[in-house]
This record gives sequence, C-alpha cells and structure tokens, in this order.
Amino acid sequence: MALPFQKELEKYKNIDEDELLGKLSEEELKQLENVLDDLDPKSALLPAGFRQKDQTQKAATGPFDREHLLMYLEKEALEQKDREDFVPFTGEKKAVLGVHNLLNNPKFDEEMASTKGGKVPVRNVVKGEKVKPIFEEPPNPTNVEVSLQQMKANDPSLQEVNLNNIKNIPIPTLKEFAKALETNTHIKKFSLAATRSNDPVAIAFADMLKVNKTLKSLNIESNFITGSGILALVEALRENDTLTEIKIDNQRQQLGTAVEMEIAQMLEENSRILKFGYQFTKQGPRTRVAAAITKNNDLVRKKRVEGDRR
Repeated sequence: MALPFQKELEKYKNIDEDELLGKLSEEELKQLENVLDDLDPKSALLPAGFRQKDQTQKAATGPFDREHLLMYLEKEALEQKDREDFVPFTGEKKAVLGVHNLLNNPKFDEEMASTKGGKVPVRNVVKGEKVKPIFEEPPNPTNVEVSLQQMKANDPSLQEVNLNNIKNIPIPTLKEFAKALETNTHIKKFSLAATRSNDPVAIAFADMLKVNKTLKSLNIESNFITGSGILALVEALRENDTLTEIKIDNQRQQLGTAVEMEIAQMLEENSRILKFGYQFTKQGPRTRVAAAITKNNDLVRKKRVEGDRR
C-alpha cells in the first residue's frame, strides 16, 4: 500500500523535465541554478557531465572556418613533442591473462599427469558456481511527514526514527529533522542511511549534536558526505555528552588519511563513544580507534561492576 506522501508524488512521474526547462526564461534558469547551489553546493548528486556551469556567454571571435581549425590542430600536433613511454615497447609477447591461474589449478595438473605425450584437451578446469539470488529489501514504511511533525511536537511516544533507503527526501526536509532534534528530548536513535544526504545535511546534524542531550545512536552511512562533512560531525562530538554510537561508513568517496587521523584523535579524547561504524583504510588510525573503543567499553563495564557491588 502506497504511503500518503508517495501518492502525492505519483502525479510528478510523467512530467517532461526538458519541456519544463524549455519554457523557463534565462533569468529563471539562473535562479534555478542558485537554488541548486544551495541544495547541493558541490553538485555531488549530478552526473559529472552536468556539473560544469555554462561558460558560453563570451562574444564570438569570428565566423567558423573548419579548414582553418583543422590546419591549426595539425600544426599544434606536429609541434608537440612525443611523450616517452613509461615502459618502452620491445615487441616481446606477454602471457595471456588468466593462464597463470589456469596452470596452478589442481584439475589442470591432474589432466596433464594423465596424458602420455598426446595432446588431450583440458576438461573441467574451472567449476561454475551457483548464482545466489539477491532479493530487494521491502520499502521503508516510515511516514516522513508524520515523523517530522511528531519530532517537532516532542511526542514522547516516538523514540526511534528510521529513514533508511528513502531516497526522495528533499535536502531541506533532512535539515528540518536535524533542527527538530535540537529541542527533542525523547528520540534516542536516528538513522538516515542511504538517503542521498550530503555535506549540508551532515553540518546540520553536527550543529544538532552540539546541543542535543538525548540522542544515543546516529546512523548516517551510505550517503554522499565528503571529508569536510565528516569532520564537522567529529568536531561536534567533542561537545556532546550523550551519544554512544555513530555510523559513518560507506560514503561516496574515501575520507582520506587526514580525516581518519582526526577521527582517531577525537575518539582518544572521547570516553562516551562505545560503537563507531567505519572501515579505516590506514593501519595507524585503525589501531588507535580500536584501542580507544576498547578503553571506553572497559570504563562502562567497571562502572557497572562497581554499581552492582554497591
């Protein structure tokens, strides 16, 4: 059964975007570009071919002359020096890809051992594997608008919000969720994995973490957040006293060594984070974080044991 907000979106499915854009004036197109810049400053959601703005406003330098252009390109090509190859070409033939694995296959050895000088074709060299079916996850049943209104009203019955895999939530709406969490005193777990969230959303949630005193778990995995957005969240954790779990893994691009080192330093200074969801690419930060998380969990265990003794 379709959710209320999904029914409202049905009328937009068959809209011809090209026709709509064609009817816009030049001034309206510029205004649309400004709105898109606010929603997605780094154009992370656009294909690479559409990220460059129009730079064809210059006046023409003269009529197009194809022959003149070809002569110019040929002249430039002849004057350009050849670049030396990193590996000089010698004409030597290399092994065919995959032969190394073929020769080291036990079945290949068995076939060759059974032949006595004759050329017998190799059979059953590679065993086929059965394809495992991948089932699609059911759609997230969360009602986005209702959940947002409940959060704004500080509804005590709502203690967990899961927006995972809802990819059509506008960026301003995601920011509204962060703003609502600033004053909400009941939500303990919030998850927005795979919602196409970007840096502006991460910064909004970072601002929320600086003032929120209730949230225990935040999941922002599988999004379009870059290193700057992650650093904002990391810095915000220095001012947060309640969050114990945060997941930031599987972003669109790798965070880099500098960001990983910042994360490690933050966790070494933070005694409250007990679970940190991120696969480090460098051994140094990975080891430091593992030690910090272990230390934090040991502190919690010792406090629990002391409480039981009392």
